[in-house]
Amino acid sequence: MMLKTEVQSRPQRAGQGPMRWAALVVASLALSGAGCAIQPPPSQRLQQAAQSAPSWQAPLPHGGQAQGLQQWWTQFDDPLLGQLIAQAQASSPSLQQAVARIQQARAVATQSGSAVWPGLNLNAAAQRQQLALPKDSPIQNVGNASLDAAWEIDLFARVRQQRDAAEARAQASQLEWHAARVSLAAEVAQSFIQLRACERLLQIGQEDAQAMRKLGRWSADKLSVGLEAPGPDALLQAAAAEAESRVLAQQAECDVLIKGLVALSAWPEPELRARLRTRQAQLPQPPGLQLQSLPAQTLAQRPDLAALQSQVMAAWAERGAAEASRYPQLQLTGSISLSALQVGAGSRVEGSAWSFGPSLSLPLFDAGARRAQAEAAQARFEEALAGYRGAVLQAVREVEEGLVRLDSAAQREQFADSSAAGYRKAALATAASWRAGLSSAADLEQAQRLLLNAQSALVQVQAARLAAWVALYKASGGGWQAGGEFAAASAPQP
Repeated sequence: MMLKTEVQSRPQRAGQGPMRWAALVVASLALSGAGCAIQPPPSQRLQQAAQSAPSWQAPLPHGGQAQGLQQWWTQFDDPLLGQLIAQAQASSPSLQQAVARIQQARAVATQSGSAVWPGLNLNAAAQRQQLALPKDSPIQNVGNASLDAAWEIDLFARVRQQRDAAEARAQASQLEWHAARVSLAAEVAQSFIQLRACERLLQIGQEDAQAMRKLGRWSADKLSVGLEAPGPDALLQAAAAEAESRVLAQQAECDVLIKGLVALSAWPEPELRARLRTRQAQLPQPPGLQLQSLPAQTLAQRPDLAALQSQVMAAWAERGAAEASRYPQLQLTGSISLSALQVGAGSRVEGSAWSFGPSLSLPLFDAGARRAQAEAAQARFEEALAGYRGAVLQAVREVEEGLVRLDSAAQREQFADSSAAGYRKAALATAASWRAGLSSAADLEQAQRLLLNAQSALVQVQAARLAAWVALYKASGGGWQAGGEFAAASAPQP
């Protein structure tokens, strides 16, 4: 049930009684309900949700020496990586969708912000008509024009909080656009690293297959002169066939990764393959990419966390708007109209009218509908806050895991390099011994297999280290500057 009181101002003093009564009702309700409808933003709860350890517990790579992580992609010695990322960001449908969402959110924010201002509407109409009765009635020309105005007096900040919620949603969409750019750059970089590692593994496999083919020919020659038994010869021939099979499988894997980069960058495949030949089978090296410090406050710059924080603030404002809708709403309305009437060839009759006064809406009984809406809005705020808290914890985990993987890969690479060098010497020595008849074919095949595994493990460790750098780039929100300033890109303009 709604009690609506409208008072139109006239020269008579009779309208002053209802206006005074309405003002008293609004004032008393404002004093009783303002504390419930308008509350300060939950900054303290957001800070509590974002609290993390004062410093990372995982060891920093390079012992925490040298410069910080800046200008990410220019630090890799393969310029194609930066070109791929720039091309992917320029042609990505997901980023184009994010830009469209920004434009939609900004339009909604503009629409909500316009509600705090008075609304003006100009209406005009002209009509020429002849009535059916009485018969042969004269033609009538009727014209009227009116200017209507309405303005809601925001007693309990309902309109303002709706505007704040829309602005927070617009800010969140802009931050989500930047988060999408960071994620896309990391995805392209990871795919590029995987492709270069695949090319290197393919190169190692081809070298292994070539070596096994040569050993197979030597074994066949020894068998033909009776210096090799059929069993050991079959072992080496089978190993050569297995090496050829591995090469084909690895080639297919590299082709699949190229297809993925084509989809990400929207470059024609022939052009991409031509660009990839420049540094084929060479992992991109970041000689200047080192880490001095990574403060826990870096989480504040992550665009996805900032977007979730804006969503929390929007939910808080919507909660306040839903609570304010339970209280009276007061509007000032006014209208000025001009009319003219001419019947047949008679004289023209003109007139004017005006009205002005407040319109008060008092919610008396709605079976708990408005209260339920306010409770639902409060629950949505709690849900958004819990989601933000969970995202902060996940962000801390991602950074910690990135630091652990980076430190582990740096240490493992030294041992993997030593292992590959040692197995290479052992394989060469075993091959020479086999040709002299001092080693068996089984020893030779095992030495070649161990060398292949060691070389593959070295490539995988090197790729894992690069992937850890990229993961840390993404976990930190796209890089940071000294003092914890956010190195964010400018937002797209509609």
